Amino acid sequence: MCSNTDRIMKISRRSLLKSALALPAFCHQSMAVEPSPQTHSSFDPWVELHAANLHHNIGEIKRRVDSRPILAVIKNNGYGCGVVNIARLLDSAPAIAGFAVVKLHEAVLLRDAGIRKPVLLMGPLDEKNLEEAINRRIMPMVYTPLGRALDKASNRFQRPVPIHLCIDTGIGRVGVPHTEAAALIRDLAGRKSVSIRGVMMTFTEDQEFDREQIRRFTSLCGEMEREGIRLGQKHAASSFGLFQRPDAFFDMVRPGMAIYGIYSEQEFRKTSVMELRPAVSLKARVAYVKKLRRGDSAGYNRAYVAKEDVWVATLPAGHADGWPRVAAKGARVRVGENLYPVIATVSASHTIIEVGAEPRVSAGDVATMFDWQQGSRPEDVAAACGASVYDLTMHLNASLPRRTV
Repeated sequence: MCSNTDRIMKISRRSLLKSALALPAFCHQSMAVEPSPQTHSSFDPWVELHAANLHHNIGEIKRRVDSRPILAVIKNNGYGCGVVNIARLLDSAPAIAGFAVVKLHEAVLLRDAGIRKPVLLMGPLDEKNLEEAINRRIMPMVYTPLGRALDKASNRFQRPVPIHLCIDTGIGRVGVPHTEAAALIRDLAGRKSVSIRGVMMTFTEDQEFDREQIRRFTSLCGEMEREGIRLGQKHAASSFGLFQRPDAFFDMVRPGMAIYGIYSEQEFRKTSVMELRPAVSLKARVAYVKKLRRGDSAGYNRAYVAKEDVWVATLPAGHADGWPRVAAKGARVRVGENLYPVIATVSASHTIIEVGAEPRVSAGDVATMFDWQQGSRPEDVAAACGASVYDLTMHLNASLPRRTV
């Protein structure tokens, strides 16, 4: 016989299981909703999006590629900006031909948010996923023999399925190998269920081998086109390619990082190819200011020991928010007009900066980890501490508030 306590325990377990089963659906729905300001403390870190800089960068890319259409890569939560936020800011730009993501749920979020421009899904799909994508007018990137599945989906929705074909010219990740691609292209092109809208490849970003990749790609495309097969728009150039491979701009370009105004390589910043302006920043408010006496320590394992009396400030942002641990190895944070070194260790939720001999900052002051100002651009932070600019943006916690300025 069960006691009341046993019954309560069993009910609790059943309730817990039901809650757990419902969780994925809840999470999927909640991702499309920006948390209300009331759910965040005024001291919580936040991400700012600079709309004017974003559109400036689109203009620079357009100038660079002679007005070719731009397929905006907004994968991985819009490079930290929020996939829906970025799409809404760019949707009205005439130069933007469409958007590319890697995760199905991000493509679905775009459609649910009212984005109507073409959306290319560059991630893998099973047959069920394929039908979900086609139902929402999301274009799949195809590189395997999906002909029968495409026939079935086309028959169900009573329309041809638009696709982009991915060719592996040497990067080895995904894509039908270029030596085997002709047969797949012929098969798909011969089906009334399929509408080939584009064909694409990805560079290894090895300068010598990239030329061979272009040769393989253009050779294959030329062979198919001579057979009368229409391939749609050819595209290969990412942000890296915008700087290094003007011979691969083809019919459309596919930039990611350049849209957000960040140079993916330090050497690109020294050129006059494009003048990019960062459109994303990470900020928080100073939570606490105190004076350390000589010999006092800060951080785990006493990572920092004061050699003399010094003022320090604590910021309520850490690696759980996407601010890298290595920031303590040389990065500086802007408060007001000054840049202050990060010291000790970056913990999950805290960063400590050294202010100096005088308390020049106060609790509540805005602290900028990175933004669009010289000295605190993402490239400046990355160079100072050995981080990657990709880590600074793509790892930003999705739960942080995003604000457009």
